[in-house]
Amino acid sequence: MPLDITWSEISLRLALALAAGTLIGLNRSVHGHEAGLRTTILVTLAAAVTMIQVNLLLGLTGKAPNSFIQLDLMRLPLGILSGMGFIGGGAILHKQNMVVGVTTAATLWFSTVIGLCFGGGQLKLGLAALALTTVVLWLFRKLEYFLPQDHDGVLTLLTESLKEDDLRAQLAKANYQVLSSELTYMNHKQSQLRMRIRWRKPARDSSPPAFINELASSPQIQNLHWEPQ
Repeated sequence: MPLDITWSEISLRLALALAAGTLIGLNRSVHGHEAGLRTTILVTLAAAVTMIQVNLLLGLTGKAPNSFIQLDLMRLPLGILSGMGFIGGGAILHKQNMVVGVTTAATLWFSTVIGLCFGGGQLKLGLAALALTTVVLWLFRKLEYFLPQDHDGVLTLLTESLKEDDLRAQLAKANYQVLSSELTYMNHKQSQLRMRIRWRKPARDSSPPAFINELASSPQIQNLHWEPQ
């Protein structure tokens, strides 16, 4: 970080921070996520302006030789990172059995780091970080779309003759895992079986498990309810 910077250098740093925030924010907005274009741009620019302010305060004109120790200017960007951690924590929500907003929080925090790099004059480091961020947000999202993921669901059956052991064997044969089960006797004939099931499929596949249709058409089943988790 040079002791003295010109307005052309300041303009270049702000322009790169603006471009980085725009590129990252477009990814968030296109996919309908929180912290979209304007938020990401503001975060990146704020971090860049902070580091530019630190750079402007580094000048030694009229200051004592030990002014670096007295000022401890690096507290300013460290405070920005800590504050962004709180903002990112506010973006993380717990909904039922899911935790959402973690990627949004990480994106905001990393956008701040990129802004600090550009604002501090580490242009090559900032560009490298921006390139990696672009790969992670754009390309890895498509990769995740095709990767197999674990899915959970709750199956509730009302039956007169189907036994739990037979159903477990049928599910195990089809590579479905029974996490828990609950059997309730409705009367001397009918019983209600409730199972929590886990299976693996690509994220792009939103269809229910294949065995659901098979069970629904079985004469042994009087009622079937399927609830994906």
